This record gives sequence, structure tokens and C-alpha cells, in this order.
Amino acid sequence: MTAHNTERPARRGRPPQTPEQADEVRARIVAATAAVFTGTGSRGLSVAQIIDRAGLARPTFYRYFANAAEPLHALLTVSNQELVGGIRTALGSATAPIEGVELGIRLIDAYLAWARGHGTMLRPLFAELHDPGSPVSAYREEALEDIRGIIRETFHVLDRPVPTPLDLDAALHLCEYVVYRVSAASAPGSEPEAAVVEEARLTMIRVLLTTLGTRADLEYALTIPGLLRD
Repeated sequence: MTAHNTERPARRGRPPQTPEQADEVRARIVAATAAVFTGTGSRGLSVAQIIDRAGLARPTFYRYFANAAEPLHALLTVSNQELVGGIRTALGSATAPIEGVELGIRLIDAYLAWARGHGTMLRPLFAELHDPGSPVSAYREEALEDIRGIIRETFHVLDRPVPTPLDLDAALHLCEYVVYRVSAASAPGSEPEAAVVEEARLTMIRVLLTTLGTRADLEYALTIPGLLRD
């Protein structure tokens, strides 16, 4: 997801007169929702906070959304599309023969690229992943199902053994967790240190090798200096 501008506008805007202006106001509301969600999570989200952040009048907000949940759903939809789309692009360009290590790296880098676009919004996202009462949880399950399908299809096309459901979920949950740890280790508004990201990539590669890889993948990994510990 692209980074959101969280600065509060100087004054309230007039109702839009053109489709382009309408799109700009809608995007402004969604960006304000992202800023409020980052600070309060979904349970603290309200129309009053959103319009205050966006610098808009309440009637203008209700021209586009019926309640505070709707722009949050728009925000989460884009987040899912960017994560799933990034993984589809990363794995879809793979052609046989390809080593399992390379497949793992492509998957990992897609997760890291998605995370970089979210900034500090990752904190409430990850905090609510396993909260059944949060819309984040439902969107996460939708994204995971799409990602599972992409990985199974990729492995089938490459004539690789398709991972078991439990192995696949373990690998994906690991990617989520490590991405969260990387983001949590960095100061708000700053990029994680290169050394932290590199160590995280190595951790994810090691786990993906054992959950999604084959004996041949592990034997190949042994030839790569520094990838596996002695």
C-alpha cells in the first residue's frame, strides 16, 4: 500500500464539482481513515475523528460513505490487493527449472515490499489479525486464501510437490510474524535497518526451505555460504 499523507488539511473543502474532485475527496477520506486507524485501531475509529483529520464537513463525508467502517473496508481492500498482487507477480514470473530457495526469496520479498508501503499502520493491522471482532481478521483470511491458491498453482505449474495445508499455513504465518517483528523494531516513520531486514530474510528463507522445500532444495541451500548455520 502506498504511504498515506497524515498531515491535517488547513481548511475544510467545498463539495466536489467534477469526477476527479470527487475521487480526490474520497481518497482524502480514506487517507484520513488510515491515519486514525494507525492511532486507535478499528475499535477507536469514528466519523468525527475521520472528518476532523480530513478537514471535511460531516455532510461531505456522508456523500461517499455511510459510516466509519466503509472507508476502513476500502483501505483494507487495497491492502489485500497489493499484498496478493505482489505475490502473484513475484511467483507468476517463475519458470522451470527454478530452485526452491529462489521461490522462497520471491515470496519473502513480496511480503517485505507490501510492508514497506504501510509504515506505522502495520502495528494496528498485526494487532488485530487474530481478533474475530475486527474487520482486519476477515480481510486477512481472504488474503491468505488467495495466497494459498497462488502458491499451489505455482508449484503445480513448476511440477514441484504441492505443500500440505499445514505446512503452507505455517510458512505464511511465519512470513507475517517476521515482517511484523521487522516493522516493530524500526522507529515510527523510518525504514528498518538494512541489517535487520537481511537477518529477517534469512530467517524466513530457512523456515520456508523446511516447510515448502524438498531434499534437493536443502542440498542446494547447503552450497550457498551463510544461508544455513553450520
